[in-house]
Amino acid sequence: MSLSVGIVGLPNVGKSTLFKALTKKAVLIANYPFATIDPSVGVVEVPDERLFKLSEFSHSKKTVTAIVEFVDIAGLVKGASEGEGLGNKFLANIRETDAIGEVVRIFDDSDIVHVDGKIDPLADVMTINLELAIADHQTVTKRIENIGKDVKRGDKLAVKELDILTRVKALLDKGELANRAELSDDEVPIVKALNLLTFKPILYILNKKAGGKNLDELNDERFVKLLSFFNERKDQYVIVDAKIEEELNEFVGAEKVEFAKELGVSGDGVDELIVAAYKLLGLMTYFTTGEDESRAWTIKNNSTAPVAGIAIHTDFKEKFIRAEVIKWNALLEAGSYGSAREKGLVRTEGKEYIVKDGDVIEFKI
Repeated sequence: MSLSVGIVGLPNVGKSTLFKALTKKAVLIANYPFATIDPSVGVVEVPDERLFKLSEFSHSKKTVTAIVEFVDIAGLVKGASEGEGLGNKFLANIRETDAIGEVVRIFDDSDIVHVDGKIDPLADVMTINLELAIADHQTVTKRIENIGKDVKRGDKLAVKELDILTRVKALLDKGELANRAELSDDEVPIVKALNLLTFKPILYILNKKAGGKNLDELNDERFVKLLSFFNERKDQYVIVDAKIEEELNEFVGAEKVEFAKELGVSGDGVDELIVAAYKLLGLMTYFTTGEDESRAWTIKNNSTAPVAGIAIHTDFKEKFIRAEVIKWNALLEAGSYGSAREKGLVRTEGKEYIVKDGDVIEFKI
């Protein structure tokens, strides 16, 4: 399962630099709007030390990670919903992704122009989200018009849809996002069918710059306002230095760690971003491990064992008999499968079992 995250934002906020850091893929990077016209796509491995520990444990010949797809999309400007800049193309490209990674600039640097001539990250967020909301408002309004005849003749499904879309439209009228709507489980698919931009999950990527005036480091009022906005809405965000992360790609192992220390970088911002994006998509990982291969399998949260088996082969769901399950760390602590079985750590689970993140599974079909 490979789902995609569209990297969006205003021009000159560091989208393409971040994309290069993520994918190690050469893309055009320039200090002017619309350097990116056609979206670049990169497949990124999801860092997971559990997998590599399992691979070492099993002396696996091959190790296969989970993946996430990132799409670098052209910069947005005010009026994109009305076709300004690369508006229609931009919006169409976002619509094809499963989630949005919204890059927001939190550094001040006079050498890198800002499309509005000033640094105000919260204003940038509001600009992007408003354009997406306006585009969604047009989609919802058109759908309401299209089901008008069915509503008038009393079609129950159409009446239900109208009620749902009216609530969503009320949010969009205020420039709010469709994903803020309070919907029941059976109402969600109706809204999802419209493929609204603002119904997609959003991860805010706050881009700083080494040597620049970083608003987070200065505890600038503009940064405080931004975090207050995120916290109030329980929005997800990560902080990265895209340029530094791109430069770190040139190093590996101990050399990379040493260079990171010299630059004053702690942790791995790109790895944290990838993991956050993976979770944003509602994904989790289970493992299979053996001498031939250790592999991370990607499934949706709350998948049953038979559904999880589809990741390996579509036949697994229909032919599923049972699954032998153990937590990855319990297997490592036991020292071997044999020892784990003797200690009763390997459980036999049936069709109703909900797979947990970090399970090591052997399917019986």
